[in-house]
Amino acid sequence: MKLNKSEKFSGVQGPLLTIVMDGVGLTAPGNGNAVEAAYTPTLDMLMSKYPMVKLKAHGTAVGLPSDDDMGNSEVGHNALGSGQVFAQGALLVSNSISSGKMFESDTWKDAVKNVKDNGSTMHFLGLFSDGNVHSNIEHLRSMVERAKADGVKKVRIHALLDGRDVGETTALDYIEPFEQFLAGLRDESFDCLIASGGGRMKITMDRYEADWSMVERGWHTHVLGDARMFGSAAEAVNTLREETHAIDQDLDPFVIAKDGAPVGTVEDGDTVIFYNFRGDRSLEISRSFEEGDSFDKFDRVRAPKVYYAGMLEYDGDLHIPSHYLVNPPEISNTLGEYLTDTGICQLAISETQKYGHVTYFWNGNKSGKFSEELEDYIEIPSDVIPFDQRPWMKCAEITDKLIEMLKSGKYKYLRCNYPNGDMVGHTGNYEATIISVEALDLQLARILPVIDELHGAIIITADHGNADEMYEIDKKTKAPKLSASGTPKAKTSHTLNAVPCIIYDNFTSDRYTVKADGAYGLSNVAATTVNLLGYEAPDMWDDSIIELK
Repeated sequence: MKLNKSEKFSGVQGPLLTIVMDGVGLTAPGNGNAVEAAYTPTLDMLMSKYPMVKLKAHGTAVGLPSDDDMGNSEVGHNALGSGQVFAQGALLVSNSISSGKMFESDTWKDAVKNVKDNGSTMHFLGLFSDGNVHSNIEHLRSMVERAKADGVKKVRIHALLDGRDVGETTALDYIEPFEQFLAGLRDESFDCLIASGGGRMKITMDRYEADWSMVERGWHTHVLGDARMFGSAAEAVNTLREETHAIDQDLDPFVIAKDGAPVGTVEDGDTVIFYNFRGDRSLEISRSFEEGDSFDKFDRVRAPKVYYAGMLEYDGDLHIPSHYLVNPPEISNTLGEYLTDTGICQLAISETQKYGHVTYFWNGNKSGKFSEELEDYIEIPSDVIPFDQRPWMKCAEITDKLIEMLKSGKYKYLRCNYPNGDMVGHTGNYEATIISVEALDLQLARILPVIDELHGAIIITADHGNADEMYEIDKKTKAPKLSASGTPKAKTSHTLNAVPCIIYDNFTSDRYTVKADGAYGLSNVAATTVNLLGYEAPDMWDDSIIELK
């Protein structure tokens, strides 16, 4: 898989760096555009003086079902790192359900057989929305219906409230129709209830081992039934909102009880299906169920013997989980693999919150390195506090280490993710997100002179939008939606906006031209990268955005 040297261009003299400004999209001023509102002299200079094209970072351009689907960090980094567009989780699952293939799989059949043989319960646990980033509630509906058709007698739903990939206070918009759906299925032979829940940033859905206490709270809630009790999910949401004023993603855990006892603890002999299709926030809860006596991340109190399955295989190298319903996308011929086979030394760096994005997702959902000798991965530990309380996050520390590594002379290609725009953008705090973008701009100002000193170049881009649209927009009026108090309603989800791709090169830019804005997406960056390194792009990759002279 070695790359062929270009006959036209020997490549940049120094190192080539890719910077992913996570969550920094492009749109018109106003409507909560924290990127435009921030003081960003460096980014402004880059966009005005250096070649820039707009990249599509959502929908079909990153393998999602339709262009109404917002991009996300997983599919964005898959596309950046592979140079191709692969059908992604949401589309794979939807196709598998519509074709019936999921329900003909050995995993589904074994999951059903387990509860029928044991007279036990089938549990569905996952993100309870149609955000289509981590899960889709329509997939859950289909599985519950099929469970009844296949003779399952008892189903329990453990609902992780969203408020991040969908509106920040929309939980009841999903709970109330779903309760009606369950009521329509419920009869003397089929017992189906919502059993527990809580905000996705409060319980269960930690990632990259940033805060195992989230998973521990989720375990106590879903498995042990050890959380505050309510008569219904709607009662829980209404009460907790009134008491805490938290948005959905931050609501405290709860269990549904009848006659003073939880209605849906997880017991020996049960089946548990984690129905999220995205991997990063699915791994830790999967390990909690699957790892035996060696598990040491928290005291599980009891670990019931269950048949556990994920929607997909969340880690193809570690094979987590052991059972899954839909085969994940088989991403091959990635940038990292080609570079290592060509003998090019690489560095990947970010803080914990996005470390897996420039490693695992970038490498096609593979957790290991392609070469221990040629690759170094650096993780800067993230703070375990709400991101809007420290919106600069670890961007300065990332830059400190990145500059050190650049000056070491060891690496020809480096990639870096700054999480600020995305992670702070998800809080819905407009003012904090402005600060996060300004903090990022300071880091760009530190890096440019180092790259110039080394006669290198930078590709500056993003994986999707977020900070560029911090208010919910009314599609008819194009103005911000207002809350009950008359203030703009915060938007915590990603956007459908394009992202920038800037090429900063003060030494060899005369050797190529940047093509005019076209139908480019994130997958066009890989070919651009190898061209700038002095190589021809593999035929299966999408076209480069530069043309060599």
